[in-house]
Amino acid sequence: MSISPNQGSTGGGTLVTITGTNLSGTTAVKFGSKSATSITNVSPTQVTAVSPSGTGTVGVTVTTPGGTSNPVPFFYVGAPFKSSLGATSGPLLGGNTITINGVGLSTANSVSFGGVPATPTSVSDTQLTVTVPAGAAAGPVGVSVTTAGGTNNGLSYTYVDAPTVTAVAPSSGPTSGGTGVTITGTNLDTTESVTFGGTVAPFAVVNATTLSVVTPPGAAGAVDVVVTNPADSATAVGAFTYVAGPGI
Repeated sequence: MSISPNQGSTGGGTLVTITGTNLSGTTAVKFGSKSATSITNVSPTQVTAVSPSGTGTVGVTVTTPGGTSNPVPFFYVGAPFKSSLGATSGPLLGGNTITINGVGLSTANSVSFGGVPATPTSVSDTQLTVTVPAGAAAGPVGVSVTTAGGTNNGLSYTYVDAPTVTAVAPSSGPTSGGTGVTITGTNLDTTESVTFGGTVAPFAVVNATTLSVVTPPGAAGAVDVVVTNPADSATAVGAFTYVAGPGI
């Protein structure tokens, strides 16, 4: 006799298919000392039953008018506990891979991002990896993990739209740096870095459409201004010109 699946939630409620012979007229299915909450005699070779609550490993037995079968092991699994996400934000289009850390993750079969399912690609008891699906809109969504032991929620992941840059003002300043610059565009509230000609510049987020930036030192000439967030980068080509000071 065999059962599938052979593991389920400690809270019960797992539908188990029992396959064997001479199963007609099944009168009872027990998980250890507890009776199944529902039994359906599908055929002489198959019975379905819903597991009761339990813990650890128990023997599943089937009773018919002819007697009681030998026990087949069934493993009760606790609900997963998620402790953290390896990355808490990413592009709206998805496609990036993140890790989920916790315990009880070894039987994970599904991860949901705001109701959109994703299948784990690598699983251990303390960590799984998953490719993030595309989101419906920018903003935070709940993350849930489903295992044989149940579903656990509680973590948040933020979908981010790619930034755009529409203006850099003023558009020039001294090679010594230190010029206060306002960058306007869209989706700037999740900015991670700003560079002028490849040199990182200190910045502050004013709102989703405005950044306040101080130019770093640079060589004379026009340079690209690049704004980067978790989704992508926006490049304003030659948007700022470094001007050399007068020489005497």
